[in-house]
Amino acid sequence: MRINRISLLVILTILLLGLNFMFGNINSREKDALIALYQATSGESWNTPWDLDSDIATWKGVEVIDGHVVSINLFQNNLVGVLPENIGELKYLRHLNLAFNQITGVLPKDIVKLKKLRVLRLEMNRIKGSIPTGVGQLKELEVFSMFNNFLSGPIPETFGNLSNLRELNLSSNNLKGIIPESIGNLTKLEALGLFENNLEGSIPGEMGKLGRLRELVLANNQLGGEIPVEFGQLASLKILQLQNNRFNSYTGLKVMNADQFLVFDSDENVFEPGFNQIQIPSTRTRMADTKFEDEDFDDIE
Repeated sequence: MRINRISLLVILTILLLGLNFMFGNINSREKDALIALYQATSGESWNTPWDLDSDIATWKGVEVIDGHVVSINLFQNNLVGVLPENIGELKYLRHLNLAFNQITGVLPKDIVKLKKLRVLRLEMNRIKGSIPTGVGQLKELEVFSMFNNFLSGPIPETFGNLSNLRELNLSSNNLKGIIPESIGNLTKLEALGLFENNLEGSIPGEMGKLGRLRELVLANNQLGGEIPVEFGQLASLKILQLQNNRFNSYTGLKVMNADQFLVFDSDENVFEPGFNQIQIPSTRTRMADTKFEDEDFDDIE
C-alpha cells in the first residue's frame, strides 16, 4: 500500500508539472522580470495590458515553452517608461520585440545576459546612452535593430564577435566615432544601416568581406577619405546610400557593377548617365533603413 501511495504521489507531481507548463507557469525570477517590465513601462496604459492574475500563457506577446519565456513581442503597444534591470533574468529569451513604443532611459547592463537572444528589436523608441560593450557576448544574435533612438557614444568593436548577425541597424541616433574594422567579421550580414549619425573617419576596407550584404546605408554622417576599393567585392549589394558625407574620392565605386543596384545615392555621378533611375524620394529617405524589416528577418524563431 505504501508503494502505491508513493507511486500515486509521483504521478500527481508529474501531472502538476505538466499542467504548469501547459498553462505557461514559469519560475519566479522570470515571472518577476515580466512583472517588472509591465510596471516599469506603465502596463495599465498599454494598448493591450496584461491581466497579472491570469495565466502567463494568456499575456499578449509572451510565448512560453517548457516553463521558460522564449519570446516577447509588444510591438507598438504604448510602452512608456524604462526597461527594468532584471530583464537579464529571462535567460531563455530568443526574441524580444519592443519596437515602436515610448521606452526611455538607457539599456540595462544586464541585457547582455540574454545569451540565447536571436532577435532584438528596439527601434523607434527614446532610448539614450551608449551600447554596452558586452553586446559581443550575445553570440546567437541575428538581428540587432535600434534605429531612431537617442543612442550616443561609439559603435562597440565587440559587434564583430556576433558571427551570426544578419541585420544591424543603428540609423538615426547620435553615435560618434569610427566604423569599427571588426564589422568586417560579420560575414553573414545582409543589412547594415548607420544612416544619420555623427560617424567620422574612413570606411574600413574590411567591409569588403561582407559578401552577403544586400543593403548598406551610410548617408548623413561625417565619413571621409576614399571609398575602399574593396567595395568591388560586394557582389550581393542592391542598396547603397553614401550621400551627405565628406568623401574626397569615389574611385572605389568605379570597380563596382552598376547593374547590380536597385537604389544608389552618392554625392557624385559615379556611374553612367541614366543608371540612377530608381531613387527613394527625399521625404522617404529613412525608408531605406527598414527595407528588410518585414522580410525573413521577422521569421527567425
